[in-house]
Amino acid sequence: MVEKEGYLQKAKIADGGKKLRKNWSTSWIVLSSRKIEFYKESKQQAMSNMKTGNKPESVDLCGAHIEWAKEKSSRKNVFQITTASGNEFLLQSDIDFIILDWFHAIKNAIDRLPKDPSCPSRNLELFKIQRSSSSELLSHYDSDIKEQKPEHRKSLIFRLHHSASDTSDKNRVKSRLKKFITRRPSLKTLQEKGLIQDQIFGSHLHTVCERENSTVPWFVKQCIEAVEKRGLDVDGIYRVSGNLATIQKLRFIVNQEEKLNLDDSQWEDIHVVTGALKMFFRELPEPLFPYSFFERFVEAIKKQDNNARIESIKSLVQKLPAPNRDTMKVLFGHLTKIVARASKNLMSTQSLGIVFGPTLLRAENETGNMAIHMVYQNQIAELMLSEYNKIFGSEED
Repeated sequence: MVEKEGYLQKAKIADGGKKLRKNWSTSWIVLSSRKIEFYKESKQQAMSNMKTGNKPESVDLCGAHIEWAKEKSSRKNVFQITTASGNEFLLQSDIDFIILDWFHAIKNAIDRLPKDPSCPSRNLELFKIQRSSSSELLSHYDSDIKEQKPEHRKSLIFRLHHSASDTSDKNRVKSRLKKFITRRPSLKTLQEKGLIQDQIFGSHLHTVCERENSTVPWFVKQCIEAVEKRGLDVDGIYRVSGNLATIQKLRFIVNQEEKLNLDDSQWEDIHVVTGALKMFFRELPEPLFPYSFFERFVEAIKKQDNNARIESIKSLVQKLPAPNRDTMKVLFGHLTKIVARASKNLMSTQSLGIVFGPTLLRAENETGNMAIHMVYQNQIAELMLSEYNKIFGSEED
């Protein structure tokens, strides 16, 4: 079952442990529950070409390892996959939220795979054990004991004897862990005791606003202020990715409630600020456009008459909870200023719709056609921008 697919930059840097020359190329990548397949074109084209013998490169994720690899390339947003067979791949995208989604999707796929004999790296060990008779194994242990110094023999015999009860020991450990997990204090209890601080990133919008006694998070306002101060004319603002490591550093500081000054030289790259703002909205447990409103916004944008579309969207916006409505008004008001400088920053209404549509608006369960949903997401964001005054104006307007 396909879990994720799309284009990324790929470079294979090792084959069976043998290092290879790094050669980047664009690949259509298909992630399933156990493997990744690399195609030179989209899967639909590739499937037709397979009849001519062009098969994709397949990577078994069982026993694989994934990590960020900033030192392996001068490019931004690079992570590495190392397989159990010693193959190494670098994957990269200039768009930070795309590479983050891919990293977490692949990591989750690897983590879900059982650490059992079905993994290739373990099959060889199991094969060797199965081919050895019990007498061979005993003679092997005997030779080990004879080679040991007298003071070490006793400990080795103890370890061999102890290994026989490994299964029962593991069962006891599992039982104790289950008891610990069921008795562990809740997140709310730990927060009330001050053991875990409330965070900005990853918290519900209404929770952040209640904590700050506001309807628009201060971090959102700070980022917007910084962009309007020194980023309105920057080419590709909000489209160009900032350095992911620096964005993560900014995220950490904000979550630790440390004093934040976006005018500090370490945040001089305005793309870091815009990247952090997009990450804040992307990590909301429920998007800025609440899940319960998703279908209603989609139905509104489907209307043929433009005035009817605007009125429907405006009516839905007015029904949103105050934090969602007010944050939306501030954000889109800011983005209209970006569009007003499109001749310099080259960011049109359509460009910003593509960037923010999927981030701010998504279905709770993606059961339908994701490509169709993305079209509607982009169109809704574009309409919010192009008709901002009508949608967010007073009812008298």
